[in-house]
Amino acid sequence: MDVAVTKEWLVQQLQNEQVKIVDCRFELGDSDKGAELYHQSHIPGAFYFDLEKQLSAPVSKHGGRHPLPNIDQFKREIENFGIDHTKTVVVYDSGECQYASRFWWLLTYIGHENVYILNEGFKGWVEVGYTTTSEIPVSEASTFNPVVQQDMLASYDEVKGIVTEKSKSTILIDSRAKERYVGEVEPIDKKAGHIPGAINKCWTDALEQGSFKNKEEQKKRFSELDPHQPIIVYCGSGVTATPNYIALKMAGYQNVKLYAGSYSDWVSYDENPVVTREEFQK
Repeated sequence: MDVAVTKEWLVQQLQNEQVKIVDCRFELGDSDKGAELYHQSHIPGAFYFDLEKQLSAPVSKHGGRHPLPNIDQFKREIENFGIDHTKTVVVYDSGECQYASRFWWLLTYIGHENVYILNEGFKGWVEVGYTTTSEIPVSEASTFNPVVQQDMLASYDEVKGIVTEKSKSTILIDSRAKERYVGEVEPIDKKAGHIPGAINKCWTDALEQGSFKNKEEQKKRFSELDPHQPIIVYCGSGVTATPNYIALKMAGYQNVKLYAGSYSDWVSYDENPVVTREEFQK
């Protein structure tokens, strides 16, 4: 499965009206920074999507720190920028790929079949001296008819059932850094550790210098996993798990879902157990 394009390809498409470009730069801890960077300079023709304002719903008691946006609202947002089923969409962030992957997952989830991530992101674009602009593009509105891919999303109840039943039939993958997985540190969520039964595959290992590793390298990352077993990926809030979702699909795994609420949703229920290094070494 091809999920990414190169800057060399994209620079040739800047005048192609069938290609829509989306800027998803964002900085956790400074929620205005991404929009500021966009207004300073961006790839010509790019429209801005904000992680917290457009790619997430408002935070509530449950649902995690970045709940999925309302589908109708997201539909209107992409229609306003002229995105429909006929367009090829290329999305980028600063080069981390996590925010671009969130947009890729969302657009794929509602049925768009031609969305790609720009390898190396804006950083790679600037480093080779390609054109940037501060001009905000305009576009004629379009019509997009969502066809939600329910098999891409795992609900809280589904994850809860797997944990409660101690089911081995579904693989849970925690996409966070190892120190958060084992509970050594937890800088954001109220309880350290991981969901019982989850294995750790850090999302950054899917990438190399801002680009997705190739299919064969992704296969090696997951080589111990049964390709016939269902897999659910999660992270802290449903953002950094999306590169792992993409990597698994690249590696040929078919039955993959995202637990969008992720760990922050799991620990929002006080009764839910978590596992730390001390507990799983007993």
